[in-house]
Amino acid sequence: MNNFSVSPCWLIQLRSVYTCASCLCLLCKGRHEVWSWKTASKESLCLMWQKVKVQLMLSMSFLTALFWYCRRLYSFLAQLLKRWSNYLQRQLIRNLSVLPEVDLLGYSAREWKGETKQAKQMREAYEELFRSCHIKYLRQVRRDNYSVVRAVLFQIFSQGIPFPLWMKERDILKLPEKLLYSQGCNWIQQYSFGPERYTGPNAFGKLRKCMEVLKTNWAEISATRDYEERGSMCNTLFSDESKEYKLYEAIKFIMLYEVVEAYEQIKSRDEPVHNLFSLLFARDSSSDPLSFMMNHLNSIGDSICLDQVELFLLGYLLQVKIRVYRLHRFNTEEFQVNYPDEYRREWSEICLLTEDDHYYHIPLFRT
Repeated sequence: MNNFSVSPCWLIQLRSVYTCASCLCLLCKGRHEVWSWKTASKESLCLMWQKVKVQLMLSMSFLTALFWYCRRLYSFLAQLLKRWSNYLQRQLIRNLSVLPEVDLLGYSAREWKGETKQAKQMREAYEELFRSCHIKYLRQVRRDNYSVVRAVLFQIFSQGIPFPLWMKERDILKLPEKLLYSQGCNWIQQYSFGPERYTGPNAFGKLRKCMEVLKTNWAEISATRDYEERGSMCNTLFSDESKEYKLYEAIKFIMLYEVVEAYEQIKSRDEPVHNLFSLLFARDSSSDPLSFMMNHLNSIGDSICLDQVELFLLGYLLQVKIRVYRLHRFNTEEFQVNYPDEYRREWSEICLLTEDDHYYHIPLFRT
C-alpha cells in the first residue's frame, strides 16, 4: 500500500481556502444581521407612523369639529346678541318720548301729502324753515298734553342749561313746604297730577318727590360737559315715564308757586310784577292762584296743554327765551313768536316747532 503524503504547500493553500470560506460566512452573516436590523427598524417605524397617523387623524378630526362647533356657536351668539340689541333699541325708541332726529323735508312730505290748501301751506312752511332758518332736521315729541313742557325741558337738559338764577338762590325742595305752611295755601291738597287725578293730604309728599326728581336730574345732566354723554342721559331719562312725569309736575308746581308769589305782591303792592301776571289774572278762569290751579294746571297733562299765556310764564320762570315756529301761521307776523317777548340777553334760547299750538317738536339747526 502506497503511503499517501501531503505536501506542506497544499496544506497551506487548503488552510487559506478554509479561512476565506470562514470569512465569507462571517461577512454574509454580518450583512444578514445588518439587513435584518434595517428591516426591523423600518417595520418598527412604519408601525409607529401608523399609530401616530391614526392619532393625528383623530386629533385633526376633533379640532375640525371643535372649530366648526365654535364657529357655529359664535355665529349663534352674534345673532342672539344682535337680536337682543335690536329688541332693546326698539323698546327704547318705543318708550322714548323724544324720538331721534329725522330729515325735515322728508318728514314734511310724509306727514302732509295731497294737494289740499292746508297740506300745501304746511309744505311751504317747512321749506321756508329749511331755506331761511337753516333747520334741516327735527325730533318728534310724543303727542300728549305734556308735549310743550317735555320739548322745553328736553332742550334745557340736552343743551346743559343750568338752573335759573332764582333757583340757585333758593332750595326748590322747600317750595311745597313754604307754600303749604308759610303762606297758608292749604288748598294745594286739591292739586292733581296730570292723568293721575289725585287729591288729598298726600299731595304735599308727592310734590316733594317731584321736586327732588327735577333738582337731582337737572343738576346731574347740566354738570355733564360731554355732549354725547349728556344726550345719552337725556334719552334714558325721557324714556322713563315715571321720572319724566314727575319732572313735568314739578314744573307745573313751580308755575303755581310763581303765580302765588306774584299774587301776594300785587295785593301788598310791595313791588311791581311782570305784565304777564296781569294778563294771567285778567282771565276769568285764573283770577287768583286757586282758580289758576283748578281750571288750568290740574288739567295740564290730562286734558289740556299749556296755552299762550302759560308759555310766557314757563319761559319767564325758567329764564329761557322760547322761540316757537308756528307753521299754521305761515306768512303772518305770528309765524315766529318768542315766549316771553321781553327777555334778558344772557338767557339761553331754545326753539320749538308747532303745527297747531298743541303738539310741539324740536327743530335742529345745521349751517
